[in-house]
Amino acid sequence: MAKIRVVLVDDHALVRRGFRRLLEDDSEIEVAGEASDGLEAEEVTRRLQPDVVVLDYALPGQNGALTARKLLAAQPELKILMLSMHAEASYVALCREAGVAGYLLKNAFDLELVDAVKQVAAGQTVIDPRLQQAAAPAGKRRLSTREMEVLQHIAAGRANKEIATLLGLSANTIAVHRANIMDALEVHNAADLVMHAIRHGLVTPP
Repeated sequence: MAKIRVVLVDDHALVRRGFRRLLEDDSEIEVAGEASDGLEAEEVTRRLQPDVVVLDYALPGQNGALTARKLLAAQPELKILMLSMHAEASYVALCREAGVAGYLLKNAFDLELVDAVKQVAAGQTVIDPRLQQAAAPAGKRRLSTREMEVLQHIAAGRANKEIATLLGLSANTIAVHRANIMDALEVHNAADLVMHAIRHGLVTPP
């Protein structure tokens, strides 16, 4: 029987090493590759085409939820297991909206991780038993992947023109995205926007 091919994404090499040893102790799992941030995860996943990506939420540059959206847009059949230190409902909801197949707290027992990888590979949904499955916040529109990218740059303190250059868009387009994001999140100034985004896990804090 073919092994489950896994890519590990975490910005700490020691954590990746521990997960690799743990997963490869199981004869049904093979760790095909590793990545230390979201952009590297996109490249490694595109190149290796794994079955499952074990993805840390708190990645530098772009968080796990945005990374998950990008990975799944490129490879819809991919299964993503999110590992997070956050038990808040808003984080779980954000990841479920992104399309992840599983969400485990990062202090999960070792065997839970192995079992969860097998379950999501088999097409099952896995939510840490210590969490209640969360719904998206009522009355708020889900941000698009592009809006989440723009929001991450806003949180990093970048102006519209700089964001436009980085994303290959016009400054006017970024201004429209900024306005739409504020409208969707029901905030009225940049400071409140950044605070809301950090509080609800929409961005990685700068």
